[in-house]
Amino acid sequence: MTDASELELTILMPCLNEAETLAACIQTAKNFLRRAGVRGEVLIADNGSTDNSQAITRDHQARLVTTSLRGYGAAIKCGIENAAGKFIIMGDADCSYDFSNLMPFVEQLRAGYDLVMGNRFRGGIQPGAMPFLNRYLGNPVLSLIGRLFFKSPIGDFHCGLRGFKRASIQGLDLQTNGMEFASEMVVKASLHALKIGEVPTTLSPDGRSRRPHLRPWRDGWRHLKLLLLLSPRWLFLFPGVALVVLGTIVLASLAQGPVKINGLHFDIHTMLLSSMAIIIGLQAIFFFIFARLIAIFTVKLIPQREDVVAKFCRIINLERGILLGLAAVVLGCAGFMYAFTFWMHNDFGDLIPAQTMRVLIPAFTLLIAGMQTIFASFFMSALRLHYNK
Repeated sequence: MTDASELELTILMPCLNEAETLAACIQTAKNFLRRAGVRGEVLIADNGSTDNSQAITRDHQARLVTTSLRGYGAAIKCGIENAAGKFIIMGDADCSYDFSNLMPFVEQLRAGYDLVMGNRFRGGIQPGAMPFLNRYLGNPVLSLIGRLFFKSPIGDFHCGLRGFKRASIQGLDLQTNGMEFASEMVVKASLHALKIGEVPTTLSPDGRSRRPHLRPWRDGWRHLKLLLLLSPRWLFLFPGVALVVLGTIVLASLAQGPVKINGLHFDIHTMLLSSMAIIIGLQAIFFFIFARLIAIFTVKLIPQREDVVAKFCRIINLERGILLGLAAVVLGCAGFMYAFTFWMHNDFGDLIPAQTMRVLIPAFTLLIAGMQTIFASFFMSALRLHYNK
């Protein structure tokens, strides 16, 4: 009997009530190992099956591990933790993936790749294997967002058949327990600059008579939400910078007087909107910095020494942030004092809003922006103090 420490490959299948198809998947995977001469095992990570899936696993001499924590990601993490192979190839136990053709994955893993993804769009999707919306909207859009946000080379972000080095994926500290686990693995592998490859694979209609575990709209939203949360640049930074830049341009343009463009009249009301844009945008930028620091220190998405935001926070420390904020507060107070003096010279009588608001709106904006900067500097300093202790 081969010693577990000598195993090269674990074929991992998450399982939740897969009695109809599990035996066929196990047998196909075992036949592959024997035919290819790969030292390996078939590991079933059971997620609380109430049918006879566990008995089928034992009857077909596959190894069984169980987890009480429900969810696709929870089952996969349990399997990774208990796998004996240096490499792991994971796939659903519903006969939708071809466990007889895993050699392309093994060859890439042997060649030094950390993660090897299957691509169903390149390998072939059989009729009825993937719902119309998933095939032509959900998967392409989410994969495009993943490539755009994280510069990932993957064409099929959500392919369930994938191989990886066990040690490399364990080093990513994966957190999610649901279907979005599939996206988290690819995103973190991309952010940590792991060597990622892709091979064509096929997708067949699953062999189950019951409804699939996947819920397209619910799970699609969970994938999208994770992509946004793991990319605060697109969620906070870019919209925030756009609001600040646009608001500043408009505010500066109207500071000297109203502007007419093609019959449209822009005055103090537009200034007020631009002030709101600046304040919201600045808050979004600070949220980006907070999210980035938390991602560095807790989720370990990016090595601290390599992150631009971490370097920026070391340069703009608490003291410099307070000074910058105080400078904006002083300028804002100066604007208020100018407006008050103007009012006093008019014997505290009625004022023309178009004149006074042209001073008060920028002053109001500077005052709030300055206080935001001071508070944000304290919060960033508290984050660094807490996580670097």
